[in-house]
Amino acid sequence: MDYYNNKKVVSWKTFKNGVYEGIVSGSESNMYTVHIDTEHPGKSFCNCPFADGRRVVCKHMIALYFTAEPKVSKDFLKEVEMWEAEEEERERQHYEDMRKYAKSFSKMELQEQLLDEMVQLEERRNYW
Repeated sequence: MDYYNNKKVVSWKTFKNGVYEGIVSGSESNMYTVHIDTEHPGKSFCNCPFADGRRVVCKHMIALYFTAEPKVSKDFLKEVEMWEAEEEERERQHYEDMRKYAKSFSKMELQEQLLDEMVQLEERRNYW
């Protein structure tokens, strides 16, 4: 996403719907040739050290794809934002559930639980 946002795609062209080729600027001013075929992903490639000769997706491919398909980039960001909001809500609910659980104990039960945890922690420290 950073490569897309920082406009690292130097040049690109569309060969047919879903097939893109371009030059993407990498780290240390290296330039990489990127080919993306969305219908046949196995034909996609980049000559960067990470992806060269491998069937993997690299950051240069993502930058080219998002540059060629900016709506996909926006849709992706919306999904990430939704996932993050859902994750934040799950975390909030988790801590609320833990609070309720802790409050369900009596003072004596909590003290016993705390002592047990302290002993276990001490044993782990001595073990390592």
